[in-house]
Amino acid sequence: MSTLLTTFRIVAFLEGTSYILLLFIATPLKYFADDPQYVGMLGMPHGVLFLAYIAMAIFISKDMKWSNKTLWTVLIAGIIPFGTFYVDKKYLKNAHA
Repeated sequence: MSTLLTTFRIVAFLEGTSYILLLFIATPLKYFADDPQYVGMLGMPHGVLFLAYIAMAIFISKDMKWSNKTLWTVLIAGIIPFGTFYVDKKYLKNAHA
């Protein structure tokens, strides 16, 4: 497995985890407990991870020989909760770039 693919898998995992924490922990705390500090703490790292995920997906798509449909699936998965975990299992886990 290439170093880029391994790095992409790590970024995908971290992006998915940060998104879940932001959606299901930080945001409810902000609105129901009037405590916005966790959104502030998780927002910027999640944004950076999301941008890295998108950029790396586009970059690695050529090496992985993904069709446009597969690339769009991988990109859209970044905005769906648990989507990056689906991408890892379906497209990345057994891939050899």
